[in-house]
Amino acid sequence: MADVSAKITTLRTATAKAVLHADPDTIRAVVEGRVPKGDPLPVAKVAAIQAAKETPRAIPYCHPLPIDWIGVEFDVREREIEARVSVRVIHKTGVEMEALHGATVAVLTIYDMLKMLDEKMWIDGVELLSKKGGKSDFARGDGMRAAVITLSDRGQAQDRSGPVIVERLEAAGVGVTALETIADEPAQLETLIRQFADEQKLDLILTTGGTGIGPRDTTPETTRKLLDREIVGIGEAMRAYGQARLPAAMLSRGVAGLRGTTLIVTLPGSIGAVSDAMDALLPGLLHAIEIARGGDH
Repeated sequence: MADVSAKITTLRTATAKAVLHADPDTIRAVVEGRVPKGDPLPVAKVAAIQAAKETPRAIPYCHPLPIDWIGVEFDVREREIEARVSVRVIHKTGVEMEALHGATVAVLTIYDMLKMLDEKMWIDGVELLSKKGGKSDFARGDGMRAAVITLSDRGQAQDRSGPVIVERLEAAGVGVTALETIADEPAQLETLIRQFADEQKLDLILTTGGTGIGPRDTTPETTRKLLDREIVGIGEAMRAYGQARLPAAMLSRGVAGLRGTTLIVTLPGSIGAVSDAMDALLPGLLHAIEIARGGDH
């Protein structure tokens, strides 16, 4: 089973179908209510809903999910019955297997109730029609440019959070033009932010370190006065994600916002906290950059 603990919780939906082929006389028996076992469609609907909910019991690598809604529809045609199942959940992983399982069991149920009438029926057309939710819905950062600034009094050799951020950005397609390590000095940070935002007009500046409550943790104050527009939701998302994993995350005072069209985000300093922050914020940060450029929601 895949580890999804690092994924963000989003609304995820999926729709799948499956098709039962039968003789026209068999289909007419369904339409006219002449099936000896009763109307197969209501039974198949219940079976599809139950199957979608029980998917992890049938398919070992599927995660148990708190499914919010399951919809089942049937399209009865001259020689076939199509079952279409849609599933919705707010969770960390998708529901395409639940939709596929539900649609398949729906037509199997119909088959079982009609087999005494038609020995030549067959099933095909099992297909995932659509799925939405999760990171796949967001664009990559191809063509975007970023800088990463590490703030620490310990020296560059001891600071590994910067390279972690670079690795994550590059994996998302963002080009990192600079990786700087400076002391926890407001003047140095302000100079770099002005250089990257005003002169180089980069799309994204990420800082790491100096967001806690120590005597020299002044990154939020320095950054906030340089912002044209603060985006409070970014810091809230980062802390909420971290708090679910480590109680000390509530001590992070990271801020985020725009200077011109440059998005600036201040991240914590530890490797674990930075990894959590990148899990929480990507690819939403890339979407924010597109909006700042004038793109559409």
